[in-house]
Amino acid sequence: MKKTVRDIMSTDCVTATTKDNIYEIAVMMKNHDIGFVPVLEGKKMIGVVTDRDLVIRGYAEKHSGSTAVSEVITNTIKTVSPDTTIDEAARMMAANQIRRLPVVENGDLAGVIAIGDLAIREIFVNEAGDALSGISEHTHREPAAVH
Repeated sequence: MKKTVRDIMSTDCVTATTKDNIYEIAVMMKNHDIGFVPVLEGKKMIGVVTDRDLVIRGYAEKHSGSTAVSEVITNTIKTVSPDTTIDEAARMMAANQIRRLPVVENGDLAGVIAIGDLAIREIFVNEAGDALSGISEHTHREPAAVH
């Protein structure tokens, strides 16, 4: 039986809500050494904020730290279900230049799979390598978030 995303996803995700402002999200990123924060309403995932979103849509647009997360959130994102196979997730990440992929079940955030999860756990190393090389080829135009 093929391993699924459920087998390797991180479930202890740092999350934000629409009540958070961009300064609070930046502090979350600093304190947890992350560059990606899912935004929830209750348990339902409504989007993500990346460090790049904060810079491009937030601070570079001269928004203050008290600006609402809604000004920088990306709400058109690729997601997978926990039952997606790891190789399917790796192919999706490579094809879409995605480093982190939210795992959603019935609209609720169940976890996140990161490109490093594929390599660190030595599962489908070829797919992880393909995804990493595909992403590296496009670092000059990394998307603001997962599309």
